[in-house]
Amino acid sequence: MPASPRPEPSPRPESAGPAALSSARATSRSGPAPATVFRNVRPYGARRPVDLTVVDGVVTAEPAPHGAEVVDCGGGIALPTLVDAHIHPDKTAWGEPWASRKPASSLAEYTAEDVRLYRALKTPVGERAERLMGHAVTRGTRAMRAHVDVAPVYGLEGVEGVGSAREALRHALDVEIVAFPQHGVVRTPGTRELLEEAARSGAVDRVGGIDPAGFDGALDEQLDIVFGIADRHGVGVDIHLHERAATGLASLRAVIDRTRALSLQGRVTVSHVFCVPGLTGRDLDELASALAGAGISLTTVAPSSDLVLPVDRLREHGVEVGLGSDGVRDGWSPFGDADMLHRSHLLARVRDARLDEELEAAFRTGADGGARLMGLPEADLEPGSPADFLLVRGECLPQVVVDLPPRELVVRGGRIVARDGALVGG
Repeated sequence: MPASPRPEPSPRPESAGPAALSSARATSRSGPAPATVFRNVRPYGARRPVDLTVVDGVVTAEPAPHGAEVVDCGGGIALPTLVDAHIHPDKTAWGEPWASRKPASSLAEYTAEDVRLYRALKTPVGERAERLMGHAVTRGTRAMRAHVDVAPVYGLEGVEGVGSAREALRHALDVEIVAFPQHGVVRTPGTRELLEEAARSGAVDRVGGIDPAGFDGALDEQLDIVFGIADRHGVGVDIHLHERAATGLASLRAVIDRTRALSLQGRVTVSHVFCVPGLTGRDLDELASALAGAGISLTTVAPSSDLVLPVDRLREHGVEVGLGSDGVRDGWSPFGDADMLHRSHLLARVRDARLDEELEAAFRTGADGGARLMGLPEADLEPGSPADFLLVRGECLPQVVVDLPPRELVVRGGRIVARDGALVGG
């Protein structure tokens, strides 16, 4: 197979959002990263190995300063670390004793399963979330957007737990927290007040919504509440939209209208968006143009060939699309592993990728798409790029996406944060 070309450098964001700010906090926690030369690496699977010199957490073209640490990478492939744009770490039973699940087919039944598992697990939310989030780091995740259930049955326990996990892992991971009303905003009294409290406290970066028409039965009321909270407290929005066909499109257009009306361009994401994959031709182009014009990004978890977003077509119109893990061994499903290289592999599979460029595109969605969505600089391994990369053995990027080799090293800001599947440093 041919070696994968390096991507064109992308412009760095002009302003830092919450996730970018946590990156700055990561540097301050343990001091500036020492100068390091990562010797004999093959960026993106290049044929000839090179040396990556890192000073103060950034790749540089300048000669290594005297006394720089040298890490011999033995010709391994260096790839940008990835971004999990949609994950639910508060729900996870990762690392806990096996939990059997009961049948469920509706949103209400799945949320009931969430509550049952929550009550059965003895380990606190913060400890479970930190365990899963740390595991994600060892697999090459540098940032994630964590959707955390907010409902009367939980209060803000999940927000507080994931917040503590974010603090513990801030040397290795950027985390945005979404206050997510899994039980509905309107149909579950008390949720509105909890969302308001979470946003007012500064503990979350975004507020969420869920199927405003199909589940909450209150399209305008739910969106007015969610967007009103976002506008009052200066947070972003990320809404789960499982609704399909005309119902989903009506909800999506209502999101577009409110985003424009409140000038929230660039601060709104819609997740899953199952009403979009069935669109074709002019209908898809018109909707994509409207989303791009409103600065709305989308995320997919690549659940199946009929529900995965048409990433390439959306990107052609300027719509940013991120990739996420969704739930990981929770009340909804026993599956999931918080491994974004594996999720890129799944994206390629459900899209029936065969060509090298199609396999590479799946990886780029998991790495670059998520970075753009979260306002992070792309880790393109060029001078000026953050030194955030993982090291694997293989021939080229397409083969890595297919074979999923072990991550030998994970580097964050020039520091090794994981080695051979285990966290190091802190």
